[in-house]
Amino acid sequence: MDKLLRILSENSDYTTSELANILGEEEDAIETRIADYEKNGIIKGHRAIVDFENVEDSGVTAYIELKVTPLKEKGFDEVAETIVGFDEVASVYLMAGTYDLALIVKGDTIQDISSFVSRKLSALDGILSTATHFILKRYKDDGVILSEIPDDERRCMQF
Repeated sequence: MDKLLRILSENSDYTTSELANILGEEEDAIETRIADYEKNGIIKGHRAIVDFENVEDSGVTAYIELKVTPLKEKGFDEVAETIVGFDEVASVYLMAGTYDLALIVKGDTIQDISSFVSRKLSALDGILSTATHFILKRYKDDGVILSEIPDDERRCMQF
């Protein structure tokens, strides 16, 4: 993988000047490469990783597994394209294994997600089954450690 892309994927807060210093390249060259990556759809956006444990009323997140009947000649793509269109859905992944699609879904309450699953998701053609798992606590998200396990809890966990 391109070193610039790796660095940006880990921390997009670097200035072009800092990136030029890190990579030993000219700042203009870095700006041009970033612009090209954005133009060609390689860089899709920039975002902050937020520790929602520290945000009041941040809502609820669920990980949902779906078993799906693939459609002839379109496979899983048509179902995935429909699911991508729902505002509640933050991420959709095609999986290998015991289920076909994995979703990250966000809502204000558990009831919001429950309603989404029962009224919208389960009602789609091709959905065979769903399994919803509510995320209770994030310890690490997208490579960033959000919550350290206190030493006293860690001692209790040792076998």
